[in-house]
Amino acid sequence: MIERFLGWLGETPWSIALLESQYVWPFVESAHVLTLGLFVGTTVMMDLRLLGVAFRKVPIQAFTGRMLPWTHLGFIIMTVTGLLLFYSQPLRYYHNVFFRVKVLLLIAAGANAFVFHRGAHRRASRWGEDARPPRPARIAGAVSLAAWTIVVVTGRLIAYNWFDCDLQPQPGWVNWAAGCAAGTE
Repeated sequence: MIERFLGWLGETPWSIALLESQYVWPFVESAHVLTLGLFVGTTVMMDLRLLGVAFRKVPIQAFTGRMLPWTHLGFIIMTVTGLLLFYSQPLRYYHNVFFRVKVLLLIAAGANAFVFHRGAHRRASRWGEDARPPRPARIAGAVSLAAWTIVVVTGRLIAYNWFDCDLQPQPGWVNWAAGCAAGTE
């Protein structure tokens, strides 16, 4: 059912026009990569502060107060352009092992940020000036760094078709991980 929907979505005139566009698709991809740099760059700086390895003299609330607007802007544009890239070839992305890993890590990174902002960050008035934040904040920073590193790497690897379903025969684990029909036969 999902595959049928994504196949239909990829055959819509707007999807085809986006993928075949000489200027729009490269612009969308470039905007995605540039805003990814903005988002991940500001996130890494905040994570390093949470780990207590950089910006140790800057109070966490002042730091996040200055960085989060830029992080949010990068996230919004990165998400919109990412969805447009997915829309250009939804079935291919759906079956891409690296895309699947990326989506799982995006969910993990989002859950980590949610837990941090609902927990440790709300109590930052108690520890925000400490050079070494409390363990929950450090864990959130470490998880964020790891998750976003893997998101960036797997996002880059999506461009390679090493495990595409139309490249058969593939090992069984590849067909399973990519959801290829060949893996269910």
